[in-house]
Amino acid sequence: MDAAPAAPARRRRGEELEGALLDAAWQELQATGYGGLTFEGVATRARTSKPVLYRRWPTKADLVVAAMKQAGLFERRELPDTGSLREDVLVSLRNFNDSRADFITAIGLYLASIASETGLSPADLRERLLGDRRAGGTVLLERAVRRGEVPDRAYPPGLVSLPFDLFRHDLTMTLARVPEERIVEIVDDLWLPLLAREG
Repeated sequence: MDAAPAAPARRRRGEELEGALLDAAWQELQATGYGGLTFEGVATRARTSKPVLYRRWPTKADLVVAAMKQAGLFERRELPDTGSLREDVLVSLRNFNDSRADFITAIGLYLASIASETGLSPADLRERLLGDRRAGGTVLLERAVRRGEVPDRAYPPGLVSLPFDLFRHDLTMTLARVPEERIVEIVDDLWLPLLAREG
């Protein structure tokens, strides 16, 4: 008795197709790096054709940015609300250390390659990756104002983002997780005293 013919592969559409394409692009990016990534390689990995990719992402930079977002590298986790500004910031930095530190080197290389290829500034890249999302430091500081922990005033943006900026700097410079004692130093010895002086 002849075997029944194999059922045709189900055609992926819409969000399912887009998710599969971006998953393939992220896997290809990790395997080849930005310089080695090609639409042909992604299409082969995703079992589709290059025109399917080009219709959605006209350039390699567009595809890589979308793949990094799909991979959750720039997805904000829920911000902690411990009832204390100090603890909120410490927990935020520890969470980032646990979830993103291993990717920071690759992210930096990918973003540098995109900037070099496209001429996009760091501000342009931030806009593409994060949109108009409010900075976590701003959200945490506003909560602290409502709790009466700090005065209600206009804090300089550089001061608001300082603990997160210093943390990212350490990650980028050392290519390793930020030690717990350094996290505490950033918050207790550097940021909070400056915040108190501004207040």
